[in-house]
Amino acid sequence: MPPSPDAQPTTDNPIGHDVEQEARDVLEVLDGGGIAIIPLNVAYAILARTEGAIRRIFEVKKRSYDKPSGMFGCAAASADLHIMDDEAQAIRKALIEEADLPFSIVADYRKDHPLLAKVEPFVLETSTKGPTMDMLLNAGPMHNALAELSHAQGTPVFGSSANQSLSGSKYTVQDIEPEVLAAADIVIDHGRCRDANDAGLSSTIIDFRNFNVVRAGCRFDQISAFLKDRFGRDLAA
Repeated sequence: MPPSPDAQPTTDNPIGHDVEQEARDVLEVLDGGGIAIIPLNVAYAILARTEGAIRRIFEVKKRSYDKPSGMFGCAAASADLHIMDDEAQAIRKALIEEADLPFSIVADYRKDHPLLAKVEPFVLETSTKGPTMDMLLNAGPMHNALAELSHAQGTPVFGSSANQSLSGSKYTVQDIEPEVLAAADIVIDHGRCRDANDAGLSSTIIDFRNFNVVRAGCRFDQISAFLKDRFGRDLAA
């Protein structure tokens, strides 16, 4: 059945948008040293892949360099970069393919992987913490299209939520602070985020080395219930 003429796009149903083309447009801007704001199911995000652009993001967000950004990845990127045991890999696969839930993995990563060879040292330094890298997975059509394209092209992208630090995640373009919005060279607007909430939460972050919860965010209860039911795993808060 075709969508109603009055239907509005949302991040999980971006009707009227060519998401694959938008992903190509975003990656072209990022490759040129620009900044992008894109819609995720969990929140709007601000992305870059060069030192100058990453520095600008930290500046407009008023974000401390003690709070690293994360990589926007797909399952293949995580498989290439993250060092995880068989159970952790099975959980990653199941959360994506069976539960279809958004989540961020913290895990040790392969610093010498070719995928990271052309990432500027500053960008990698501000997107990792010690031996670990935080990678967002399965956060909606735009995220997945961009993550898969960037992985295929060997051009990783990094970023965080499109809001000033400690102000809460933003779920529409209109809610993003003007200073943050003005920093972007391209803005993709898919309407309201699927997982918008009154608490200003973004993605749930799990340390896959020990399954400690780094941040209980969007869909945490569903993630927790799925891991308990499917793997007998209790998430450690």
